[in-house]
Amino acid sequence: MEKADRYLSAGTRENTRKSYRAAIEHFEVTWGGYLPTTGVSVVRYLAEYADKLSINTLKQRLAALAQWHLTQGFPDPTKTPDVRQMIKGIRVVHPAQVKQAAPLLLRHLEQAVTWLEGEAAVALKRGDYKSLVRHRRSVAIILIGFWRGFRGDELARLTVENTKAISGEGITFFLPYTKGDRQHEGTTFQTPALAMLCPVEAYINWITVSGIAKGPVFQRIDRWGNLSGKGMQPHSLIPVLRRIFNEAGLPAQLYSSHSMRRGFATWASANGWDIKGLMSYVGWKDIKSALRYVDASVSFGGIALRAAQQAPALENKGISGDHPHTD
Repeated sequence: MEKADRYLSAGTRENTRKSYRAAIEHFEVTWGGYLPTTGVSVVRYLAEYADKLSINTLKQRLAALAQWHLTQGFPDPTKTPDVRQMIKGIRVVHPAQVKQAAPLLLRHLEQAVTWLEGEAAVALKRGDYKSLVRHRRSVAIILIGFWRGFRGDELARLTVENTKAISGEGITFFLPYTKGDRQHEGTTFQTPALAMLCPVEAYINWITVSGIAKGPVFQRIDRWGNLSGKGMQPHSLIPVLRRIFNEAGLPAQLYSSHSMRRGFATWASANGWDIKGLMSYVGWKDIKSALRYVDASVSFGGIALRAAQQAPALENKGISGDHPHTD
């Protein structure tokens, strides 16, 4: 049975298992509920925390309760009409505005990379290897994150073994699973080399300087500036990015790891990419997900002029609205 348990466990992501365990503990220990439970108890639980927890958190708690009951062979108490009506009522009484990270504008991306390249050149000149490694990693993170439209967890899961880069041509990443890949079939992402702000050269420079031959592409750097050999955690990307942007003189507090993904979507929209091409390139499965990342107010504002100036160089290298390179 141990072998079967291994595969059953692999079918659920570790983060999901942790959040479900925490949700069950909250229901039993914090609130004092009993398992198995009933729809009536679930309604009372929701009422207790309707004004304390976000609707998404409450829905996650319901998913955990549903999963516990189904795996234990009990009826799912979260599917009763009253529970569904309760969720609708909470949405009405406690409407929540979706908070989104600001898109990373192309001019800000260029400003950050220019600053980082300058710092890397200074570090190389004075023989400061540790600073050089840190700056090369930063350049690779933001250029790959932006032009590939990766989320923080996707950047953190990139491996050298599943990445192939050819200078002047392009780079290919393979991820065994992504958020939209429910069947864990794996997805291949391709990005061409660019005339400027090139993610391919950024990757090659980073791998060359760091000497990483296998394992996570983006390894942690400890307080002494040494590579740890372990991959970065997705949540650690936000402070890393904000430090980069702050040092480059940008409004760092506006940005998160989603800013690069939103920034690319905004740039693509401003340059005439249709929604189908954008979804195919980034990997979105439904149009609602894609539209949440496109900032219309920025797409057709000041960034449009800036992006239009950059577009010819990028189109010559393969990124355009009409012919996005996708797998």
